[in-house]
Amino acid sequence: MRHVISINANWVFSKEAKQVPAALPQDWEKVNLPHSWNAQDGQDGGNDYHRGTCYYAKTLRKAELPCEGRYFLEIQGANSSADVYLDGKKLCRHDGGYSTWRGDLTDSLQEESLLVIAVDNAPNETVYPQMADFTFYGGLYRDVNIICVPESHFDLEYHGGPGIRVTPVVQGKNASVGIDVFVKNVKDNQAFVFTVTDREGNEIFRQEDKDTAAVAEIENVHLWHGRKDPYLYTAKVELVEDGQVIDVVSTRFGCRFFEIDPENGFILNGEEYPLRGVSRHQDRWGIGNALLPEHHEEDIDLICEVGATTIRLAHYQHAQYFYDLCDEKGLVIWAEIPYISKHMPGGRENTISQMKELITQNYNHPSIVVWGLSNEIGIGGSDEDLLENHRILNDMCHEMDPTRLSSLACYAVCGPFNKVAHITDLVSWNLYLGWYVPGMFLNELWVDFFHKVYPDRCLGYSEYGCECMPNLHSSHPRWGDQSEEYQCLYNEYMLKFFDKRPFMWATHLWNMFDFAADARNQGGEPGMNHKGLVTFDRQTKKDSFYVYKAWWSEDPFVYLCGRRYVDRPEKETTVKVYSNQPHVTLYANGKKIAAKTGDKIFTFRIPLNGEVTLEAVAGDCRDEISIRYVSQPNPAYKLGKNDGNGGNWNMYQTEIDGVDYNVYVVTYEAALAAGTKTVN
Repeated sequence: MRHVISINANWVFSKEAKQVPAALPQDWEKVNLPHSWNAQDGQDGGNDYHRGTCYYAKTLRKAELPCEGRYFLEIQGANSSADVYLDGKKLCRHDGGYSTWRGDLTDSLQEESLLVIAVDNAPNETVYPQMADFTFYGGLYRDVNIICVPESHFDLEYHGGPGIRVTPVVQGKNASVGIDVFVKNVKDNQAFVFTVTDREGNEIFRQEDKDTAAVAEIENVHLWHGRKDPYLYTAKVELVEDGQVIDVVSTRFGCRFFEIDPENGFILNGEEYPLRGVSRHQDRWGIGNALLPEHHEEDIDLICEVGATTIRLAHYQHAQYFYDLCDEKGLVIWAEIPYISKHMPGGRENTISQMKELITQNYNHPSIVVWGLSNEIGIGGSDEDLLENHRILNDMCHEMDPTRLSSLACYAVCGPFNKVAHITDLVSWNLYLGWYVPGMFLNELWVDFFHKVYPDRCLGYSEYGCECMPNLHSSHPRWGDQSEEYQCLYNEYMLKFFDKRPFMWATHLWNMFDFAADARNQGGEPGMNHKGLVTFDRQTKKDSFYVYKAWWSEDPFVYLCGRRYVDRPEKETTVKVYSNQPHVTLYANGKKIAAKTGDKIFTFRIPLNGEVTLEAVAGDCRDEISIRYVSQPNPAYKLGKNDGNGGNWNMYQTEIDGVDYNVYVVTYEAALAAGTKTVN
């Protein structure tokens, strides 16, 4: 039988070593996995985090492993490239830092062997990503296992996949579920037992066959219906020899069907199901990408709390455990590879291999509906090699998985007529109009223009967002001040904007969480991108978190904004309340100020004299904060001269390829009125 043995414990690690050691070093740092060597220097700014080859080593003892025919090393994430050595002999190499891969140790494994993994995140021109607005953490940052299997076994080497592929097709009230397995060294006296069970564990299909494929018919199928009803079945296939099970694979799956319409957006199981959600980077304060299960669970709980129906898992393959959680919670997922920002002519094979791994390893997840080819890849301009790379990836996605659609994320500088924006089935845009440039109204011009010129093209937002440091505040928020109040105004505008455009197939806020971008310097905290609704340590939900909750969540709540804006230099101040309840009453020091009926956003003017305790009441929901009058503004609420303003892209940029934004605005208005393709 198959055995999966964790070998996360008792490694030694070195950043200084220059070669593979001949024996286990006694003076290297002792570490357990998951681990990243950039957990601190990749988050402190300066764009000077360590990028190079580092070494992990440990002793393997064969006697501590189950006695099976073959032994495979499984590495679930090594960023960015890695070479595996056993007793000084190089066994395998992998390029790509975010997917699972495996190597066969069997023929080289001794009774006691030295395992060394050299992991390299140094800059190069062949492995993506190399230019992007996030930190490329080096390390063995996910689990590492030894998988012990008999000589005849389900394939462990096919693009790191699970060895089983499930393809449900809904037909009326029933579903036809194709189950395929991939095997090695099958013998004549062996067969396969296919079973399908429902969520309660009841067996609803069973078949024994010599063939590696079966079709399970499910009557009155229970559909996977997003967050409303994320119902999952389980498919299991046993490899049987002389009546004994010698290997087994299983996977959960969901039965659902969807379409994406250029006028009606996302339609799930025949029902319009608006995809409104967030993007997610996986890193955390002090640990980088070396996450534990509880970190993934906390992230999914926060995303569900805000009421999102979709996540764009950017800009790389995320942990299998997180995809599993998305299946369980009913989040609809955009999954993508890190083909980002800079097209590298020498990187084509790497984009192909990373896409093959992404699809093979994640094919069975019902949550995933879209494969993302690239992100902002035209930022440095596009040429025929870039376009051909995208056509190859697009065709490959459809060949490997005809059940899902392809998309990509375009940056504003590409322009709506750029050829790369019209290769995939869908297109979404990364537009920060109202943040990197002033003028939230530019969103209306851009989207309405594109939709008018391309009425049959499904259009979404893959990124939009606004920087915010929760310690910065203003009673008169302005573009660029990074205040909590401006982030609220921006997101209120964008949510209303999307409500008026139901044709947008999906919208993904950038970002759910603040994340590390070591090259950035802004907001008084270098090394961070602060567009999140939640801080990097997941400890503070910014006020904007609750405007999204008011829009998306059905769980009753009321929230008083401005709890961190305590010192207010004004005798009368505006207080804002977010709630998904229709009536809100505000009290100041126990005295009723006003009761209002409204929709999501409630504003009150209150006098300030000394310290005031405010309480908002909406039905059974209550929230309380304290603020006070001060004679002079608190300087801690404003950006200092040395706090930095920009990021990897200058926030005060006003040109696209040398053309002023104002020119684009005038031209777009004219083109929108004419309904013609006049912009180049």
